[in-house]
Amino acid sequence: MSKKSKYIADENRYEKMNYRRTGCSGLLLPEISLGLWHNFGDHDNFKNARNLLKCAFDNGITHFDLANNYGPAPGSAERNFGKILKKDFSAYRDELIISTKAGYGMWPGPYGDLGSKKFLVASLDQSLQRMGLDYVDIFYHHRPDSETPLEETMGTLDLMVKQGKALYVGISNYRPKEAAKAFKILKDLGTPCLIHQPNYNLFDRWIEDGLLDLLRNSGVGAICFSPLAQGMLTNKYITGLPKDSRAIKDSPFLNANQVIEKLPKIKALHKIAENRNQSLAQMAISWILKEDSITSVLIGASKTDQITDSVKAIENTIFTKDEIIAIDTILKAS
Repeated sequence: MSKKSKYIADENRYEKMNYRRTGCSGLLLPEISLGLWHNFGDHDNFKNARNLLKCAFDNGITHFDLANNYGPAPGSAERNFGKILKKDFSAYRDELIISTKAGYGMWPGPYGDLGSKKFLVASLDQSLQRMGLDYVDIFYHHRPDSETPLEETMGTLDLMVKQGKALYVGISNYRPKEAAKAFKILKDLGTPCLIHQPNYNLFDRWIEDGLLDLLRNSGVGAICFSPLAQGMLTNKYITGLPKDSRAIKDSPFLNANQVIEKLPKIKALHKIAENRNQSLAQMAISWILKEDSITSVLIGASKTDQITDSVKAIENTIFTKDEIIAIDTILKAS
């Protein structure tokens, strides 16, 4: 790449973002983080993926979140990210928080899934190789594994830190009871859990039933994925179902019936967002960030304007009592 075309980050990037402390650790994360679950695999446009990452960093998003199986094909998001990291971000590595995970099926056979030491060690080694890294900043166990002793799984996370392959560790998709056990094991090992990554949005508020209190009391951060409920909490469906939408394509995570069922609530929430001078997506993100115990909101994006729109959400994370009551009334309606 010629010097003329070399990427130089926006010098004002840190003025565009707010940062929050992760639990009781020393690590600050941006209020908005970028997930590479979709749009970074081999089936996607590589140039667009580069532009998304540049746009994110130019807007102060320093945290890029991956997993071993992101793609498609599995592993390709990490591999493509590694190429972009080398091309565009090698000078900025120390300004980035890069995370990855293991816990879902990655390769055939009994050693390519869940939470065994065998799987987690091999998976992180492969992830580091694909991304061209010596270490990741955060390594997560992606989901609970009831068949493997929790001591083995958490012990492996501890080992990864002590071997220098990860600076911090976290868990994802753990319910309060199992999360509490994981936190205790890690604390006793001397590698406290940095962060928990649960799904959380206006339509799915399960973490309010004990998990948020646990995280707060345990000094563990929270980064919430799926803040827009697979696109339902955007303006996309206000006037119907676009032909190119995820719902029409019958994604494994969203279908047309789910959208139609939620449409009255989506429209009602949209009106509240308008009164706040926000898009529905911005309000959905702001609503999560109103909780001080939440460190960051993890967004996905296929276009750069989706990133810039999401970043604007940090400008207004204050909700009046009347707004909270109105939102809760809409969500509780049958």
